[in-house]
Amino acid sequence: MLNFMENVPEIPVAEKTSDFTDWLTDKFSFIFDPIQNQFGDFMDNTAEQLAAIPPIIVILIVAILAFFASGKKFGLVAFSVIGLLLIYNQGLWEQLMFTFTLVLIASLLSVIIGVPVGILMSKSRIAEAIITPILDFMQTMPAFVYLIPAVAFFSIGMVPGVFSSLVFATPPTVRFTNLGIRQVSTELIEASEAFGSTGSQKLWKVEIPMAKSTIMAGINQTVMLSLSMVVIASMIGAPGLGRDVLSALQRAEVGTGFVAGIGIVILAIIIDRFTQSLNKSKA
Repeated sequence: MLNFMENVPEIPVAEKTSDFTDWLTDKFSFIFDPIQNQFGDFMDNTAEQLAAIPPIIVILIVAILAFFASGKKFGLVAFSVIGLLLIYNQGLWEQLMFTFTLVLIASLLSVIIGVPVGILMSKSRIAEAIITPILDFMQTMPAFVYLIPAVAFFSIGMVPGVFSSLVFATPPTVRFTNLGIRQVSTELIEASEAFGSTGSQKLWKVEIPMAKSTIMAGINQTVMLSLSMVVIASMIGAPGLGRDVLSALQRAEVGTGFVAGIGIVILAIIIDRFTQSLNKSKA
């Protein structure tokens, strides 16, 4: 049935994609190179400065924050202290700081980009129709595929790791922001308009406060997805706990990989509980 396709020449998709990527990298090297060098140095310095802080001080700060974030309960405090002490005991403290830096910066950039885009989608049907397929593409594309343009544009290191995490983790914030604002009661919107609120006043004093819980849920998902990219990003040179997991996998060192994986799990649970507690406190 498909014999007629044998006479159709192969479409050079791979070649054209490679040519386009080479052209893009060459023409915009004045943007990519400074990001790779300066932003990369900034992240490395940030991680090194965090690693230079005595671990006991970091653990105490986390414990205090956990105490207030959890509503003055000791469950999260105990887990955070014991988990961080275990990571320090296993000699993974510096790797933890690099992982935290990567997740923090990727999450912040995702939120800075995602929230305004979500607001734009909620205000414009045209923008929603254009952006939604892009988000679908970003979420359905296998995470490993993001590594290809990341390496092409930014070589290896933390910068391509942040880039790939940014692409992978931004959609939840965009979608939840759009959803939260669209779900705000029309009666509240009409009441604010009746009192003469401007568009910006309506957005910042009515829509965003009412949608805050939904937006924070999206931010929580974004942070978790950024953390899930840690091991994958290590394949392109991103330092941290993910590199230890990858190295253990390559050498079939089950124990080493398990310990590094436990470190990632501990960090994930702490961050998840913190963001969830922040959401509850803002609800």
